[in-house]
Amino acid sequence: MKVRQATSRDVENIMNIYNQGIEDRVATLETEPKNQVYMEEWFKQLEGRYKVIVAEEEGTVKGWASLNPYNNRCAYSGVADLSVYIARDSRGKGIGGLLLTAIDEVARQNGFHKIVLFTFPFNQLGQRLYHKAGYREVGTFKNQGILDGEFVDVMSMEKILIN
Repeated sequence: MKVRQATSRDVENIMNIYNQGIEDRVATLETEPKNQVYMEEWFKQLEGRYKVIVAEEEGTVKGWASLNPYNNRCAYSGVADLSVYIARDSRGKGIGGLLLTAIDEVARQNGFHKIVLFTFPFNQLGQRLYHKAGYREVGTFKNQGILDGEFVDVMSMEKILIN
């Protein structure tokens, strides 16, 4: 398994994996699949300090992670928001851990001191992954969003990279 910085050639694979996450209803409040145009625009916005990495095996992208803007206020310039998605047939095989280790280093190299993420309290697989990678639970937002017509809670987690 190789982890590397994503290129524009990876956008379609990233989109397909993201759309699986949307369909599975365990990782995002998004409900509508994303198209190529949307994803290409998203990818272009993650330049400079914000990066996308992929885990690739034998030329096939198996998962991806991105550092996203957390808040546009300058007081939060050292904080990145994290996204991690693994292809359905590759979940539970250690790819998420590889991506989290790699994205930590990318974050440090780009001047971030902290990474935050948001997950569903019922996403136990994700929470185990994040705890194992050194994230801690900060709290839970009650009724933070609506998914399939029902309110859902969202848990916030953080990892301090530089003390």
